[in-house]
Order: sequence, then C-alpha cells, then structure tokens
Amino acid sequence: MPRTSRTPRRRVALLASALVAVSLPTIAFAEDSDPEAGADAGRVVVSSDFSGDTLPEGFKAAEGTWQVRDGRLYGSSANSSQLSRITFGEHLNDFRIEVTARFESVVDNGRWTAMGLDMPAGGAVPWSIATMRTGTTAANGLEFAQRTPSNTWNVTDTHAAPFAAGTGKDVKIAAEVHGTKAVWYFDGKEVMRTSKVARSADGIQGLLVNGASASYDDLKVTELPPRSYIRPAGSPLTVIAHRGASSAAPENTLVSQEIARRGGADFIENDVQPSKDGVPYILHDTTVDRTTDGTGPIRSLTSAQLDGLDAGSWFAPHYKEARVPTLAAQLDDLRTRGGDLLLEIKGSHTKAEVATIVDTIRAHGMTGRVFVQSFEVDALRYTHELAPDLPLGLLRSNLDADPVALAKELHLAAYNPQDSAISKNPSVIADLHKAGVAVMVWTVDSADRWKALESAGVDAIITNRPTELIGWNNAYRQSQSIPPAKPKVAITSPAADAVLDRAQSPLPTVQSDDADSVTLTLDGKPVPAGTPLDLTTLPTGPHTLRAVATGAGGTVEDTRTFTLKATPTGLAHLIFTSGAKEASISSMTAMLGLKQYSLLATWAKVQSGKSLDADRAALIAGDARALDSAR
Repeated sequence: MPRTSRTPRRRVALLASALVAVSLPTIAFAEDSDPEAGADAGRVVVSSDFSGDTLPEGFKAAEGTWQVRDGRLYGSSANSSQLSRITFGEHLNDFRIEVTARFESVVDNGRWTAMGLDMPAGGAVPWSIATMRTGTTAANGLEFAQRTPSNTWNVTDTHAAPFAAGTGKDVKIAAEVHGTKAVWYFDGKEVMRTSKVARSADGIQGLLVNGASASYDDLKVTELPPRSYIRPAGSPLTVIAHRGASSAAPENTLVSQEIARRGGADFIENDVQPSKDGVPYILHDTTVDRTTDGTGPIRSLTSAQLDGLDAGSWFAPHYKEARVPTLAAQLDDLRTRGGDLLLEIKGSHTKAEVATIVDTIRAHGMTGRVFVQSFEVDALRYTHELAPDLPLGLLRSNLDADPVALAKELHLAAYNPQDSAISKNPSVIADLHKAGVAVMVWTVDSADRWKALESAGVDAIITNRPTELIGWNNAYRQSQSIPPAKPKVAITSPAADAVLDRAQSPLPTVQSDDADSVTLTLDGKPVPAGTPLDLTTLPTGPHTLRAVATGAGGTVEDTRTFTLKATPTGLAHLIFTSGAKEASISSMTAMLGLKQYSLLATWAKVQSGKSLDADRAALIAGDARALDSAR
C-alpha cells in the first residue's frame, strides 16, 4: 500500500515503522506493515488531543474518575479492585486504536492501563482489552485479555515489553484489530499478536485503568480496510493447522482443534461431508473406517450412528471420548473459544448440500470467520452463488495452465496448490498476487520447505505441525531483524506427576517457540516425534521426559516426570504382549486372575530365557512382586 502524504498535527501520536518477531499467533493483514501507513488507511473515527477542559463528545465514563486537564485525559482507580473505564468510538470490525499513555502513580508494579478493543458502550462486561502493566518488562507486562460475561478474567496472550513503562514516562501504544485478530504495538514496535479477541455485535472502544492513576494524550481510532489474505512484506507466514493439530491429537476432532488453537494457529483446516440424513460432519475420508471404531461410507451413516462413534482411540487411548463433530458443533466451539476456519468441502456435493453448509455457517454467525476451499470446482461455484461474501480457495495437486484466469473465473481469494506443484513453478505466486489472489500451500511439515516457501512469497502454509511452524516463523523473523530471542519449550502431555500403567501408551506433546529444533528424550534415550511411549519396556517407578529446544537465541529445556506403577491391568498387558506361546500366556493369566502374584513372579523367573523372553520375564516378575507387596 503506498504511503499517503499528511500534514503534521499538534501532539498526534504516530508510531515508527517496525516489525519484530514474536512468539505468539500470526496472521497477514491488509494494510502496510508500517503502523503509520495503517493509521492513515481509513476513516478517522476518534481523534483527540484533549485540549479542552471537558470530556470530548461521545466519551462516557463508566467507572472511576475521568477528567480532562492540562491537555490530557486523566483516569484513576482507587485500588486493585476498581476497574475504572471510559468508552468512546463506534463498532468497527477493522480498526487501529493508538494513544500516548503515562502512569502518574500506581499501587504496585502489577497495576495496569488498557485499550478497550470491544466494550459495551455502557462499560458492562464482557470486554476485550490490550493491557499494559507499569512493570511492562515482566512476562505478562503486556496482555491481550477478556473480561468474561461472568465477570472473570481470561488472559489469552502475554508478552514482555522491551523496556519498563514505569511512572512519569510517556509511552506510545497501539493495537490493530481485524475481527478476532489483533497486533499489539509498544513504542512503535510490534510485540505480540493474537487470534483470540472476543468480539460482539456492537462493542466500541475504550480506555481502562486499574489500581493506578494514568493520563493520556493524542488518542486516535482509525477504521482500517478489511484484512487481505496476501501477506505483506515483513509479515509472517499464516499458519493453518491441517485437520487441527493432527500430529498431536486425533484429526478433525474438537480436541485437535483446541490444541491447535492453544498453540496459536491462525486457521483450523478441516473437512466437511454430509451424513446419510444430510447433516454436515467433520471428516476427511469417504469412510469412517480409519479414524473411528465404525465402518462404512459417511454418506451411508445417519447422524445418530455417527454421533456414537469413537473418533479418538485409534490415535491414543486417552482420546477415547473424542467424537466426530458436526459442522455446527465445530462452529460453536470456534465462535465461543476463538479461532477461524479453513473449511474444505470434501468430495462431490450437490447445490443443496452446499446450501446446507452455507446455512449452517450463517446460522452460527460465522460468515466472517470461515474460508471455504475445495478441489471441486462445482462446490466453489455453488458457494459463491449462495454466499458471495465467503472467501474461496481452489485446492490443486498440480498447477493449472492459467491459475490467474481460473482464479478470476471462480472468484477466488486464494489458490491453494500442493507443495510439490508450486515448487516446480514458484513464479506463479507473483502472478497470482498481482491479480489479488493469495497462495496457501499444502501440506508442508519440513522447516527447509517452510524457508523456501517463505522466500518465494507464499502467504500461508497448511501443516500438520502448526505449533512448530509458529516457532519457526518467529525464529526466522527474528534472525532477519533483531538479535534472536531465547527459545521456549514446554512438555504439555503427559500431565505433570502422572501415574501410568503399562496398558497405556501416552503420546508426548511438546510446544515450542523460537526454536529451530526440538529433541525429546525419555530417561536420556531419544523419543521419535509423534511416537507413543512404550511402557512395556520400562521398569516401574519414576521416569523423566526432557525436551530440549535449540534456536538462534540459545538452548532451553523442560522436564516432566511421570511414575509407572504396577497394576493388574498393566501386568496383563505385559503378559499378552510378551510373545510367549499360548500355553505360557494361559498359565500366567491364570495365576494373575487368582492373584497368585508370588507364584507368578517365581514362574516368570524360572521360564526366563526359555518360554519367556528374559527382559520381559524380569518385568513380569518385578510387577508381580510389587503387586504381592502391595496387598
């Protein structure tokens, strides 16, 4: 976007151009990455230097003391329990709010001021805010947060600022909002992004202060153009979670969606198909055989039958309760908990079937947060005819002879080729961009390819490893602009201090940011990525998982300890998976069933190296002795 000329105004806070890498969710925005250009891009809704002696027209104090004096707006909160706030502006989907803020006094370094991103005009809950603490260099010095309808806090994202705001110091702060996505600017630099801004149908803007007295100058709210799916120069790749976080949880389920959302994916990519009775369900395959405990084509099963299927156990035992979600359930989850959807219409659909999908999206108030893609040209034609406001993407295994012409014909917002196809002719990316069409590439899990595609200028990557791509995004951007940040790594599964038995096969889950590589070990031995732990080879007692993340900014680690406990179920699993002959298994299970643990331990010791593998015999004997001692 070209920079427009402007006339300098008294005390107008304009932020310098800068984009720095961050360790939180990413999305491409329509406006130029220069905050000044973004601020000049649209209609100015609010602009005040507070040169009068009364509150400007349209400002409504909802709590606390608010007054204008000496060319500034002053707000105060008597203590940490008082959430003082003032509202102004109008309801906007895409906007920038900026202000020069100064803490005059604070109760403690945890007190804060905030820009209201979505607030009822009367100041009642719920709200979405961008918060700055006086102790801004703390890990939660800056936040995106929500005050929920039940009047509780939901802090969705945190980050440290580059320097302390303190008291008596003017700090230029800003936030750019596009629907549920927002960017936090501190002193002219981007420090944090989120995809979890809770929006309402009529919320406006505001300022808040808690446990402090703060003053403000040069407040401005500017309407921005709707976001584009084309990635501006300097912005990170848009991260699209393929079937949810499918490398860490059963694909196309709400739990996979939740993990991807928590990891910070910009979009959840899922597939939709109708049941026999016409209900749209989230499933990739034409049959339910691979990912559920059922059999048969999805189109031959009723919604009642699909609702009863176990869609998680195939992936790991602890996902047994996962179900095949309806599109309606998925949209409800996204609407209430956050996240946008890249929805693939899977396979051939009639116009009536597409209409059901469109009606479901509309009924759940998600037309502004769903992007529809398909391999099926007819499905896209039907979608455009029924809902021209929904953005469309064409999936391709091979490039078309003229992607630009086809994109124009189908009214595409994005052309979505397979990685192997785009790698043969990356010049088509620039051609599509000139036509206003984004490029979303599938399905890419390699850091080498991420780098190549980033350099080629693609806009988004569909990946099974969304959290890793987010970490790579941030590490790459940091390496291009500022000294690299120290990586972060956290083992999120199994639960801390979990007690497990041998019948379980937990899948270790690791989240990382700013890391080029992450290694995971169990008791010092490598654990391959995406591999469940085999507890049939471990001794009972404590075991330690260690994740080590290495990036340009150094190396960090996280550890998690679990305890393997001898149980009758676990011992039975040891016996049945021992590889022993049927007669030996019958003997052992008979002793186990009669709780003859001491006899079983002796039998295993005698049969070691004979009818029973020596290592397995030792484990069976050990578990049997432990059970005998516990009686």
